[in-house]
Amino acid sequence: MNPIPTDLFSAVENIYTQRQRYLLLVASLIGLAALMIFGLAKYLTAFLAAGILFVVFRPWWIALVHKRGWNRQAVTIGILVVTVVVLVIPFYALSSLLIDRIIGFAKEPQQIMDLLHKLENAVGFKFTDKANTQELLQQGAGKVSGWLPKIATSALNFLVIVGMMLFTMYYMFMQETYFLLGLHRYLPFRGETIAELGDSLKNNVNANVLGQVLVALVQGILTGLLLLACQVPDPLFWGVVAFFMAFLPVLGTPLVWGPAGLYQLSQGHTWQGATILIVGFVVIINVDNVLRIMLAKRMGDIHPLITLVGLILGVEVFGIIGLVIGPLLLSYFIVLMEVFRKENKLHMVAKKEGKTKLSQVGGASLPDAKV
Repeated sequence: MNPIPTDLFSAVENIYTQRQRYLLLVASLIGLAALMIFGLAKYLTAFLAAGILFVVFRPWWIALVHKRGWNRQAVTIGILVVTVVVLVIPFYALSSLLIDRIIGFAKEPQQIMDLLHKLENAVGFKFTDKANTQELLQQGAGKVSGWLPKIATSALNFLVIVGMMLFTMYYMFMQETYFLLGLHRYLPFRGETIAELGDSLKNNVNANVLGQVLVALVQGILTGLLLLACQVPDPLFWGVVAFFMAFLPVLGTPLVWGPAGLYQLSQGHTWQGATILIVGFVVIINVDNVLRIMLAKRMGDIHPLITLVGLILGVEVFGIIGLVIGPLLLSYFIVLMEVFRKENKLHMVAKKEGKTKLSQVGGASLPDAKV
């Protein structure tokens, strides 16, 4: 079969105008991008996390590779190892411990019933009905048992997401120059706008990753010391749990020291339980509120309202990684609104100057016509 000559295609007239072809090309690109995002939606957090960690570790990268001249691949592998050791392994280990304890309580609901009855005796107020509570606990145990296959699937998805994140980080660092040049080439913004967006990303990461880690670390240490002083079992474990819980807005560490205080009250340790609840409400919650706002303002110059609303928005849409993505989205929205204001102002000034020049030309030509 003979191939079709290329001259034949050039001889056929295309039915679309140049503008129509341009619009169809843009629509095709948007459609394909939407299709890819829809297909990768389950693993989108891997790419978002890779981008955030790229910003977090890039100062190290610049200091070691660009300034000291260390081997690019060795530094990249070192960053990936630090990511796994500092972030992935602790998170996975803590999740496994929590799941094991939840499953243990679900298999023996009588322990929870005994604890509730002791709490009722301690406070002198009956707030449970034995039949209803027993039924609720049995239903909860059934639901937890039904979660086991989902937990196994989630663990597999977690490993896949971590693998994709590390793979993406590797190529972002190894091909740093091409990655940054590609952003400048394909983002529909001027260089000044890209610089503003980059500063906004860096500020949000500093305020909502590094700052949040410091806040969570302080709260975890305070919670662990408080539980240790009040003789709560496993204070070190619950201090680590409080560290991770502190990343959740509003709820956070009260999910740890609140039940601990109630537990001590149920055991007849009135002073210890009351101390935990009072110190938790007076000190630990205020440490969260004050220190979070101070660090967000100092480390990233982010308005506290943006941080608070962004945290709620991000966690609702993206899950745990939304702690960074949410404030970033709001900051980008504000930056783009400011960019639009500047661009619109420049456009209006240029348009006004063009009309002024046109009127001047027309005014100068009118006497010439009369002459």
